[in-house]
Amino acid sequence: MTTTTPSGEVTELLAEFEAADQACAAVLPLVYDELRMLADRALRGERSDHTLQPTALVHEAYLRLLKQDGIRWRNRAHFLGVAACLMRRILVDHARAHATDKRGGGHGILPLDEVLAYAPEPPVDIVALDEALTRLAELDRQQSRVVELRFFGGLTIEETAETLAISPATVKREWTLAKAWLYREVSEGATAHV
Repeated sequence: MTTTTPSGEVTELLAEFEAADQACAAVLPLVYDELRMLADRALRGERSDHTLQPTALVHEAYLRLLKQDGIRWRNRAHFLGVAACLMRRILVDHARAHATDKRGGGHGILPLDEVLAYAPEPPVDIVALDEALTRLAELDRQQSRVVELRFFGGLTIEETAETLAISPATVKREWTLAKAWLYREVSEGATAHV
């Protein structure tokens, strides 16, 4: 059974330390279970023989969090959002390093609407999703951040709104638009490479 530390306690600890590495070290024990859930969720869509395990993903993300110079942690959601983005980068780097070809190492491509529903389905083409998210960020940075926080970070609409300092209604709207845009991009990319 996992427990969630009250957001206020984590936020207070993050604000207490000037150095990012001190803040991360203080907060990690309090949010470790949540980071583990993020890693489980991030790896859920990966291939079944994936060599990266949730614990290793959490530890790699933690090491990268320690290197975040100049960051001023706003709150628990901000911390978890950054951790989720780092997990995305780790998974993309891992996929690129281990792929036998540019489009998924011979695995089929999962439609994005199924991926975003967190269904236990065939592997996600994380590289194609990352490329589509990168293109989306060039067009609409806010929509890209909403997808990162909701999909990779598992943040709720309210937590995403808090992290991005926008309203929950804006998050819902951006989430809907981004999913449609990404679905089209990934679908068109899949048919172009068949």
